[in-house]
Amino acid sequence: VSLWNLAFYVSMVFMATLGLWDVFFGFEENKCSMSYMFEYPEYQKIQLPKKLAKRYPTYELYLYGEGSYAEEHKILPLTGIPVLFLPGNAGSYKQVRSVGSIALRKAEDIDFKYHFDFFSVNFNEELVALYGGSLQKQTKFVHECIKTILKLYKGQEFAPKSVAIIGHSMGGLVARALLTLKNFKQDLINLLITQATPHVAPVMPLDRFITDFYMTINNYWILNAQHINLTTLSVAGGFRDYQVRSGLTFLPKLSHHTSALSVVSSAVPKTWVSTDHLSIVWCKQLQLTTVRAFFDLIDADTKQITQNSKKKLSVLNHHFIRHPSKQFEENPAIISDLTGTSMWVPVKVSKWSYVAYNESDKIYFTFPLENHRKIYTHAYCQSTMLDTNSWIFGCINSTSMCRQGVDLSWKAELLPTIKSLMLRLQDYPSLSHLVVYVPSIHGSKFVVDCEFFKEETRSIQLPVTHLFSFGLSSRKVVLNTSGLYYNIELLNFGQIYQAFKINVVSKCSGAKEEITSIYKFHIPWSYEDSLTIAQTDLAVQISLKLHIAQPENDSHVALLKMYTSPDCQYEVTVKTSFSQILGQVVRFHGGALPAYVMSSNLLAYGGQLYSLFSTGYCLEYATILDKEAKPYKVDPFVIMTKFLLGYKWFKELWDTLLLPELDAMVLTSQSMCFPLVSLILFLFGTCTAYWSALLSSASVRLLSSLWLALKRPSELPKDIKMLSPDLPFLTVVLIIVGWTTCGALAILLSYLHYVFKVCQILLGSDKHFTILYNISNIIKSDSQNPKHSRRSEKKFNHRKDVTAHHLHLSANDAEDSLRMHSTVVNLLTWIVLLSMPSLIYWLKNLRYCFKLTPDPCKPLAFILIPTVAVLGNTYTVSIKSSKLLKTASQFPLPLAVGVIAFGSAHLYRVPCFVLVPLLLHALCNFM
Repeated sequence: VSLWNLAFYVSMVFMATLGLWDVFFGFEENKCSMSYMFEYPEYQKIQLPKKLAKRYPTYELYLYGEGSYAEEHKILPLTGIPVLFLPGNAGSYKQVRSVGSIALRKAEDIDFKYHFDFFSVNFNEELVALYGGSLQKQTKFVHECIKTILKLYKGQEFAPKSVAIIGHSMGGLVARALLTLKNFKQDLINLLITQATPHVAPVMPLDRFITDFYMTINNYWILNAQHINLTTLSVAGGFRDYQVRSGLTFLPKLSHHTSALSVVSSAVPKTWVSTDHLSIVWCKQLQLTTVRAFFDLIDADTKQITQNSKKKLSVLNHHFIRHPSKQFEENPAIISDLTGTSMWVPVKVSKWSYVAYNESDKIYFTFPLENHRKIYTHAYCQSTMLDTNSWIFGCINSTSMCRQGVDLSWKAELLPTIKSLMLRLQDYPSLSHLVVYVPSIHGSKFVVDCEFFKEETRSIQLPVTHLFSFGLSSRKVVLNTSGLYYNIELLNFGQIYQAFKINVVSKCSGAKEEITSIYKFHIPWSYEDSLTIAQTDLAVQISLKLHIAQPENDSHVALLKMYTSPDCQYEVTVKTSFSQILGQVVRFHGGALPAYVMSSNLLAYGGQLYSLFSTGYCLEYATILDKEAKPYKVDPFVIMTKFLLGYKWFKELWDTLLLPELDAMVLTSQSMCFPLVSLILFLFGTCTAYWSALLSSASVRLLSSLWLALKRPSELPKDIKMLSPDLPFLTVVLIIVGWTTCGALAILLSYLHYVFKVCQILLGSDKHFTILYNISNIIKSDSQNPKHSRRSEKKFNHRKDVTAHHLHLSANDAEDSLRMHSTVVNLLTWIVLLSMPSLIYWLKNLRYCFKLTPDPCKPLAFILIPTVAVLGNTYTVSIKSSKLLKTASQFPLPLAVGVIAFGSAHLYRVPCFVLVPLLLHALCNFM
């Protein structure tokens, strides 16, 4: 490879490494606290009916318990509130421990007035995210488990008629799939909470069973949204979860389903942390929030989770969306009694601060609104009192000492170190005073700050830098006014491919103690806020990137809310982060990379076949990859097709031909259209294709060397035969293996046999070349011997020329064959990798079932096995004169386009596109 191309491949590796680094390591450290059990955990196996256990031998149902609770409930029936936990991909039923233990401790605190019984399903840790053939089976088993659980409460005074479900990862999708079952009654589920569940689309669509499962669920939920009364909450992990990006967890068509909420864990009040895919199950902050919500959902009359959908939404909004720093009350008192022993302090200034230690008396600070309403537009108060009492009221009468006040605490917002309240004064024309309540405190510190301000003085517009500035330019704003709150509007920021770094530098004067500032990145169109807490005397860097793109009909602006100190001046600088942009590309489109790799491989493969047809020689893979793998050979066709699909006549023609939906249209519907993303992925794919081909070729040569060390052939290889005698027998055996066991296993065995044959060809060619080279040297030395006569010298010279010519032809044919076989090995390697998940699933469940059913790779195996068998016995010298070679060399180009058009979002289609040119290549031996 040329120096220029090598520099290109190295630079692509560097860029890909930057993107991967941002995805895997470019986030904050894990701030989740570990949840612990205080007694030995026990998992009691629930006895299932014999027919059910026989039908699902790999699945089980368990009841979680600790200590005395576990002992008491070994004798059924139960008396609590049932909650069913569904693990996800490769998940364990024991993951229920965290939420179950916390709920048990909470029940003990209230003397078991209410308590929850946590059940968990053992799915045998199946890899359902990679193999979708068992998803429907899991769904049916969960249905039977729900009916079995409800029977355990039969005869009790407050027997439940439904269960609540917590689903982690794919477990949440299985829970949603319950509604698609024909005999399922929706009333059996009263609440569904999913954690890190990819609702929109599969992370890696490696077989059609997964995509069909998703399509069935999402279509059902969209078409029946008005009839689905199931209250659903989806919680995402944020940027720490690199396995399931948070954009996939937002429930589809949320606006049509009023009983559904989607939120990122970093925005959940009292949680405020990003979780990875596993820690979302045991993160103490999040599980505490979940348990608090469960207990607030209990109906005091039925002692079960309420059936009132409005109350369920109110509770979930209270705990997961916007916490007003008060305990949840179904019917909160609007008017509060402010009488009693207390001290009233009138405040007439526009900005005011109060600090108290060991306060013994209640104090009411009153702010007259009449004069302030004429000058200011907003009132803002913040307090360090984080208890659950009311703390701010609005006085209706005209005096500064009101006996009754309107409780405004429900409009407050809880933040990690403070609770704050923002009032728009014109919305409360009837209020005469604002009253801030300071309770009696002992041994603690209480701080309250209030101010009135005009909106325009605290709202600052800051346009973000351009995408292609690469961080070389920045934009800055300085906050000179002394205030408690600033609202920075980040203009032109609403796409997922945008990523920025904001640096906040504070300069404080007169601060005698450390003051904490809070920076909240607020996204108005989705609940994915993130918080950054820092000391005011330290510079802080904030990463800004999105999980969900801004909808087209949404005019809101992303905001950076700053809760600051009045003694400090702030300088805010924003600039584009190139590494985070690459991270967004990898995060949103990394799953499509195999399709682009195969597209580049197909272009190089077609170039090698054409060079063999036109010149009689097969060019080096790196040379032909540089020549043929060009984005303009693929992208324009995809872009043009996407454009034409916007016209009704072309769409009708497309549907008439029964063509599948273009993957680019799927990405557009998911708001995942990056500018130049296809070009970037094509460059990454070409780079990956080059290095994978280099690794594949090196591996083959290494295996050949090992084979030579183990078995040293001393004879010349036998004459080249197009097909070996054992080929039909081996092909039939592998087909039978694929039919009776697993198609992916047969593909793997066929691939290994092919690699073995290539090693033999490489070894035989090297040996043949060595022996011929030695004969040539002997002839040359003999011809230079002065004892030979002139006649003998001519004879030896003739033999030398013939042998040298034979040597030249053999070396060229061997080199062409090896180059061709190396490319085929590279193609087959990717096919094997894409089929591996079903093989792993089969091996994991081999003790339960010898045959994989359904098998996504079986149709592919039946065609690929004989094709590979023929290719393993193919030499370029035998196909040069084939009439089919020209056609075979022209097919890879349209197939490379098809891989991008139909395989980037459906990876299971990629091997089918690769199989066609391989089959034509094999047929060149017969035509």
